[in-house]
Amino acid sequence: MPPRGLDPTGIILLDKPAGPSSFTLVSDTRRRTRAKTGHAGTLDPFATGLLVLLSGRATKLASRFVGLDKRYLTEIDLTSRTTTGDPEGETIDLHEPPTVDELAPQLLELTGEIELPIPTASAVKIAGERAYKLHRRGVAVEMPLRRSTVYELTLVGYVDGVATLDLRVSSGTYVRAIADTLGGHCSTLRRLAVGPFLVDEADPLTVIPAAEALVRLATAVPS
Repeated sequence: MPPRGLDPTGIILLDKPAGPSSFTLVSDTRRRTRAKTGHAGTLDPFATGLLVLLSGRATKLASRFVGLDKRYLTEIDLTSRTTTGDPEGETIDLHEPPTVDELAPQLLELTGEIELPIPTASAVKIAGERAYKLHRRGVAVEMPLRRSTVYELTLVGYVDGVATLDLRVSSGTYVRAIADTLGGHCSTLRRLAVGPFLVDEADPLTVIPAAEALVRLATAVPS
């Protein structure tokens, strides 16, 4: 009998709903499988979409799955900013949204290598403490800049000041920071893909063998 907690071994793809934290879903999976369980990148509670979980012996492979490119579909409300860059924050700036002709060059400037401030409501540590904890206490801090790459940014639709964007970005890119730079906030955010893994194949009861997952990483077309 294998040691407790090491099986099932492999990758589990979840389609996260809006509301629960990523850590709640990791805990739920660990409780259900009774195996060691980790993740390859979280989503904010308001966001939905693909979470890549590592189960059993596959938790030792975390470094192979962290840092993969991501694809998102987001709706950005360009009529206001919020304190968090998402619908959970307080509105701090109401304004007229840009026209589609005004928006187009802004999107072009955000394509390629970019450098934007990390959102205040994030898990980045500032002086040893998570930024979101400082934000909740009302502590004002100057957030560091983060360099990332936006490989593709497509305007899917623009209705009543809400822009729907399809983005393919490097790991560590904050879509909320992009929304804030555009003068708005993310009203919805859905992760469609992590590297070669797609939200359409998410199934909490399916464990992708680690060897199969590694082959998919090795044969994925690079960005």
